[in-house]
Amino acid sequence: MVRPDGPLICKGDADITLQDADHKIILKDKEFALCRCGLSKNKPFCDGTHKTKELKMTQAFNDERKEDINGIVADMIITVKTNAMYSIKGPVTIFSRDGLSKTTRTKAALCRCGFSEKKPFCDTKHKKCGFIA
Repeated sequence: MVRPDGPLICKGDADITLQDADHKIILKDKEFALCRCGLSKNKPFCDGTHKTKELKMTQAFNDERKEDINGIVADMIITVKTNAMYSIKGPVTIFSRDGLSKTTRTKAALCRCGFSEKKPFCDTKHKKCGFIA
């Protein structure tokens, strides 16, 4: 779930695997919050820093790459790319907290630097803004 001006809430019926770029498991859990503003001191996790800043991170989005995931059974794996995006593999539903934006996919690249103009999706702005994490 994409929270307005806040984190990405990752929640599943089964454990979601969060791993680093070397495929080392960071966490396996059914629910956790990932930073999407780029300011957390506990990256990749949200530490609430977004609350102390005047950030404008909309929850609304459009997705021209929507896929039908009906009948697909697979684990969801989120890879935290070094100095870059979150890469998701596996069937996933991405939606805004208000429910007005929703998409389904089998893979996605989500912004974690806070600068993408296509939030929650990555548009590679992390390369230009000097994001380090």
